[in-house]
Amino acid sequence: MEQNQKVEAVVDNEAGGGLRELKGWMKIVMVIIAAGLSIFAIYTNGFSTIQEIYRNGIFLGFLIALTFILYPTTKKSSKAKMSILDILFMVLGLAGVAYIVLFYTNIHVERQSQAILQDYIFAIITIVVLLEASRRTIGIFIPLLSAIAIIYAMFGPYFPGMFGHAGFSIERLLYRMYMTTEGIFGMTLSIASTYIVLFILFGAFLTASGASQFFNELALAVAGRRRGGPAQVAVISSSLTGSLSGSAVANVATTGSFTIPLMKGIGLKPRFAGAVEATASTGGMIMPPIMGAAAFIMAGFLNVSYTTIILAAIIPSLLYYAAVIIAIDLEAKKQGLKGLSKESIPLVKKVMMERGILILPIIIVIGALLLGRTPLYAGFAGIVSVIIASWLTKDKSTRVTPAKAFQALVDGARGTIQVGIACASIGIIIAVVTMTGLGSTFAYNIIELAGGSMIIILILVMITCIILSLGLPSTALYIIVAVTAAPALVNAGINPVAAHFFVFWFGALSNVTPPVALAAYTAAGIAGADAMKTSWTAFKLALPGFMVPFMIVYNPVLIMQDATGNTVSIVETIIPFCAALVGVFALAVSINNFLTIKLNILERVGFFAGAMFLVQPGLVTDGIGIVILAFLIFLHITREKRLNRHDLKVSEAG
Repeated sequence: MEQNQKVEAVVDNEAGGGLRELKGWMKIVMVIIAAGLSIFAIYTNGFSTIQEIYRNGIFLGFLIALTFILYPTTKKSSKAKMSILDILFMVLGLAGVAYIVLFYTNIHVERQSQAILQDYIFAIITIVVLLEASRRTIGIFIPLLSAIAIIYAMFGPYFPGMFGHAGFSIERLLYRMYMTTEGIFGMTLSIASTYIVLFILFGAFLTASGASQFFNELALAVAGRRRGGPAQVAVISSSLTGSLSGSAVANVATTGSFTIPLMKGIGLKPRFAGAVEATASTGGMIMPPIMGAAAFIMAGFLNVSYTTIILAAIIPSLLYYAAVIIAIDLEAKKQGLKGLSKESIPLVKKVMMERGILILPIIIVIGALLLGRTPLYAGFAGIVSVIIASWLTKDKSTRVTPAKAFQALVDGARGTIQVGIACASIGIIIAVVTMTGLGSTFAYNIIELAGGSMIIILILVMITCIILSLGLPSTALYIIVAVTAAPALVNAGINPVAAHFFVFWFGALSNVTPPVALAAYTAAGIAGADAMKTSWTAFKLALPGFMVPFMIVYNPVLIMQDATGNTVSIVETIIPFCAALVGVFALAVSINNFLTIKLNILERVGFFAGAMFLVQPGLVTDGIGIVILAFLIFLHITREKRLNRHDLKVSEAG
């Protein structure tokens, strides 16, 4: 009971004021609207040819209604009922959306794109309401950034140096943001109203079938008896569930309530248990096939197939989780920990016999994507297969009944609110970046500041991405860094897919980077640990993973592409992958200051140096790195044996 209260507390804290706990007729209204949003999404994406602007407008209307019903103005506002202000915002927002849906044809056909006063009035109303909805759902950062973008667009002549521009009138800004598909109702909201909402619904149906519990039990059965087993269970279960979640914080709250007590139970310190969960959950954002829904937006930005993105993510995500597992194993070895007892762990065969078929929907989704089917097709196939699979298990509790299906529709809609509002709000920023050329200006200045040095460019972009992404869900943070930081890397001649993975990766890692490491703070709340100590421990665990994006940039083969963007074969990735894995291992050893015993200073510096040689590909650098590491491992093992013999002699003498 106490654990559940901690989870609810940290989730409420992330939401800002915390979601309302509605009762009576207000709850009925909310449930009807939420289910309506999901049904609308299923209908328009599967059985209708509705025009983009109308689909996006109606979809945003549902989101605005749910936002002001569920999210109070502040933490002190009533969580039992809506206020007059909530109702006013909701009505104004719905009016703004309804206006563009009803009069879009009139504006662009009958009036030939000539806006009038009332168009601008409704544009202002919609933008103000949207920014307030964004503030309530994902915090102050996005609305603040949007407001700064508007100011920048209007007052361009007053900005110094290269950041100055001719400026745009308020009328032109409002027209672009509200009356076209290049602003609020543009690409990002389109992706939210199609791919993202369907895959969130897929996740909701998976949850309804008990798949999350199956993932946890399977992870426990596979890794529970290993040294530090429960920590490795956290890694496996968080990677499986995290790919479907758009928020590292939500992933921590979901899986952490199960994994953190397990880790503490075998003797891991609370801060380390929390750090493991935070680091593993953050990795879910870069784990294919969904990558917290950012994969869909990345495919849209790069104008490549969705399959290209998920294939590119496989090796980097494996390297990240390998780094985390190595760090956990070293820590468990350092503390002399063991796994769970055989009696407390379910058998793999038993788990698979009872619920193994629940993994079928994920296989179907991945298979459909790899066969070239659209994400929409894969999403529908996934939802249908979840329902069918749930009725084929021996465990009757997994069955998705009509009542569970309806609840999944409601939960799916609620899970879409944050990402949908974020995608609409960021449309404002994208419109400004496009109009002013800010992305190109930022890219030029980064390159100039770095003096053309690739490593300095990468470090500056890394810092920029971490700062810009603080506290944001995966879709929002990716869009922000994609339109601001990614052009700097592309202009520097980096493979575009590698460039976008680089910026997204470090945006995701902001969740475990102090001082604003929200995933770590959430895990600390569940673990009962000090938040700052937990965040620094999570940062330390994730540090080997910081190496992976640099490897991707210097060697795009790791994302299954060459420098020109052509696809490479799996065979060509084997040697680079092995070299990268050795580099990640070496860095983890250096950071944790332990291999079989504690390292001395020479060994620690040497392991770090060996890892750095393996960042940049090439026979010479890889050869030097591997020789250094092989020599150090030999010295380390020799030193350990000498110490053991000395201890044995002392023991015999005693």
